[in-house]
Order: sequence, then structure tokens, then C-alpha cells
Amino acid sequence: MRYGIIGGGILGMTMAHRLAQAGEQVTLIEAAPRLGGLADAWQLGDVTWDRHYHVTLLSDIHWRNVLKELGLEQDMNWVETKTGFFTDGKLYSMSNNVEFLQFPPLGLIDKFRLGATIFYASKLKDWKQLEQIPVADWLRKLSGKRTFEKIWLPLLRAKLGENYTKTSASFIWATIARMYAARRTGLKKEMFGYVRGGYARILERFTEELQAEGVEVRLNQATRQIWNLPSGRVVADLANAPQEEFDRIVLTTPSPVISKVCPWLSPEEHRLHNGLQYQGIVCASVLLKQPLAKYYVTNITDSWVPFTAVIEMSTLVDRSEFNGHSLVYLPKYVAPNDPLFGESDESIQERFVAALEKMYPHFKRSDVLAFKISRVRHVVALTTLNYSENLPPVQTSLPNVFAINSAHIANGTLNVNETVKLAEDSVNMLLANHKPQLSAANSATQQNSQVAHFA
Repeated sequence: MRYGIIGGGILGMTMAHRLAQAGEQVTLIEAAPRLGGLADAWQLGDVTWDRHYHVTLLSDIHWRNVLKELGLEQDMNWVETKTGFFTDGKLYSMSNNVEFLQFPPLGLIDKFRLGATIFYASKLKDWKQLEQIPVADWLRKLSGKRTFEKIWLPLLRAKLGENYTKTSASFIWATIARMYAARRTGLKKEMFGYVRGGYARILERFTEELQAEGVEVRLNQATRQIWNLPSGRVVADLANAPQEEFDRIVLTTPSPVISKVCPWLSPEEHRLHNGLQYQGIVCASVLLKQPLAKYYVTNITDSWVPFTAVIEMSTLVDRSEFNGHSLVYLPKYVAPNDPLFGESDESIQERFVAALEKMYPHFKRSDVLAFKISRVRHVVALTTLNYSENLPPVQTSLPNVFAINSAHIANGTLNVNETVKLAEDSVNMLLANHKPQLSAANSATQQNSQVAHFA
């Protein structure tokens, strides 16, 4: 059976990999000039590294298995990291229990309730029940008003903006569950891992493996439209390429894109795809002469800071990977229509660097060797109330057309490991239902008119 997979991120690459291993014929189609999606790499000054920040946890079994197949898991470096908190204009360490107890912004009772909330969430199994509860209500009830206002609310706004009011408690549950799984595996230490060479090396090796398995990789080919022939086969209208027929097409792109390229989905499917609320990201990569601090992640609760957090990758990755320099990410999570997407690089750089000057007294503008901005409008679908009950169906109303994207990670956070798990579960589903669908007889005339219109 010939599969066309639309979208060459980690999801599409893993699906292509598993389908090819099962003996299927696969074409992987990507609009960008390279594979990887959100996990791709780029050039920053004289350094090539990940465009967005990624780490592997000891508990990320699905991703580690892929790395093992690629011959890269043995090159994983594991490092114990530290966590910082910037609040009330000061930087605090929050890397162990003693530092947590000494954290000045919260009283002893506040700290107890915060710790109890995290522990309680780590033990919960019924995540679907949490989908019915607004995250703010849940955290305020468990942690108390002061802890919510001082800690949880700034963190929720940093990740979700004002959409935190629409987000369910399953969001924070999934975040806590992943970190607790990592600590259980890492003997209660925050052990994060990376492959030498970063995702540039991983993606290069993954692409080589796909091609060795017979996967045809198509780059720079945006998908304009998808429709069925009367036989049930699927046509993909591609930019910069002739139209192509497949037995099955799997779309891994964000839901608004799926709705756009599949105009003949049912009205209900269009409603569901367009009803998902996405968060985007504007993320600055900054190459510095000197480190900022000793923390891999510094959470920020002060509202005047224009970015979500400070991710100092060089506290995890050996600085030799960055030619002896320090690499820092400054992410800002925003809605897809946020004005920040239209702000100039120069303006964003000025505001972000000015904030670093206020946060770190030893930092100087002359420390900046390179500053580069990534903008992505559809990164993650918000887990709104009753989220899993309002997901678009994987098997669409169009015969042999499947819509599988990161929005279908209903009980986890968006990360590479969850993406790989989604890909593998989806491939198992596809292979279990291996017989292609035929178009219904009463729709043949309609499909013929569609083909005639777009031929």
C-alpha cells in the first residue's frame, strides 16, 4: 500500500519509519527545505544547534528507543541540572528541598500547600476527570490564594497567556506527571540528556535511515489540497510538483492547516479542527560570550519581563558544542494572532536584551555574539475544558484520509517522546485496519465533479 505522509516533523518522520519497517511504500512530504519541524536546527553565528530548546528525560523510553535504532542513544550525555526562579526582581535557586523551604516569597504554609499540590497531582490517574475543571480553580483550591497568585498564575500566564482561563486542570497534571516520571527514573534528580551534535545530527541520521528504508523524501513541497477519486484513492495537489495519487494519506500538520487543505471534510470536522485553540511561540536564540547563571531553566513570575523563561542550554550541553560560548533561549508563548509575530527582529532584540540587563547585573550587551528569532504560530493545542471529547476524528470522512497531529496528545504534554508514542500508536492503528476504504457509490458523482474542477 502506498502512503503519503504530509508533514516532515518528528511525528511524520516516525510514522514513515514505522510504516516502512512494516513493508509499506511511503512518501514523506514537507513544505520546508528540511525535515524536523519544531525540532529542526539552524545556524546561530558560528554555531549550529536546535532552533528551539529540547531535552530528553530518562523516562522518555519511546524516543530513546528511536535513538537506539539510529545508533545515537549510546552518545547521549546525562547531566543533573538546576532550576532558578526570578520573582520580585531577584533570582533564587529552587533545585532541592532545602532551597524550596528557604524560598522567601512564600510562607511555610504556602510552601507546604504547593508541595502537597504537586505530590497529589503526581498520584492522580483519572486525568479525564480533570478535563472538567478549570486549571485556575483547581490550583487555587489546592494551593491557596497566595500561592496561586504568587507562583501558579504567573507561570500559567507565561505558558498560556489569558487563555489559562479556558484551560483545564489536565494541563498542569500532565506537566507534573512527566517531571515526576523523570525524577523516579533519575533517582529523584533532574537528569536531562542530549545527543552530541544536537538535533542537526539526529535529523541527518534519521533522514539517512528513512532513505535507506525506501522512504521517498520530498522537500519544499507544500500541500495545496487533498481529495478523493471515485475509486477511493487520494490525490495530493502539491506546490512545485505534479498531482500524485496515494492509497492513503496521513496529515500531521496543525488542525487549521488540515481544515484548509481538505475542504471536503464534513462541516462538523471543520468545526472541530478550527475550534482547537493553539498557542504559538516567538523564541529568541542568543549566543553569549559568558554564561548568565547556573540554571538550565529560570522560571519568571515578574510580569515586566518580556519573555516566558530563560533556558540556558549551556548549563546542560558542554560549551565545546558552542565553541566555548553560552547558548540561551528566551521563549514567549503567545496566541497565533498576537502582535508580537509582526514586531521587527530589532525591536524584539532591544526589549529582550534590556530585560537581561535588569535581571543579570553582570550581563553586558557586548556579551551578545548572535541573536536570532524563530516564530511559529501553531505550536501546541490548548487543553481546554472537555478537550478529549472535542478532538477531530483521526479517520476523516474522506475515504483513506487520516488526520493525526500533536493535538491528539490528550493526556500528556507536547514533547518529542509523546510525539513518537503518538506516531507509533497511530501506525499500529493504520496497520490493524489495512484495507483501503472505497468511496460510497452515492458520492462518486460529487467526487468526479471535484476532480474535474481541480484537474
